[in-house]
Amino acid sequence: QVNVVESGGGEVQAGGSLRLSCAASGSISIASIYAMAWYRQAPGKQRELVAIMTTGGTTNYADSVKGRFTISTISRDNSKDTVFLQMSDLKPEDTAVYHCNARYAGPYYFWGQGTQVTVSS
Repeated sequence: QVNVVESGGGEVQAGGSLRLSCAASGSISIASIYAMAWYRQAPGKQRELVAIMTTGGTTNYADSVKGRFTISTISRDNSKDTVFLQMSDLKPEDTAVYHCNARYAGPYYFWGQGTQVTVSS
């Protein structure tokens, strides 16, 4: 089983920055991690992909965050995989609950509980 925990959310003013962290611990004996991603869900809206990083270093971003958000490479330490999301020039429309997603070959997806990001104008 894999446990995914996010941290780093909070409230900032427009134009500010936040850095989100995601740690996936545990393992699946029959599969290995191949990507970690950040999604977000605003009230009344569907969950959307924000950014994804593969273990091969490939990234993809939502058009709305390109040039403002940066996802880190996946680091591994003591069976824990970690990824960060650096968010800059935040806008009120970035307000949402941000969820981390750890993907394992299979595929198997594991989600964290989410961390709230609120951007005030």
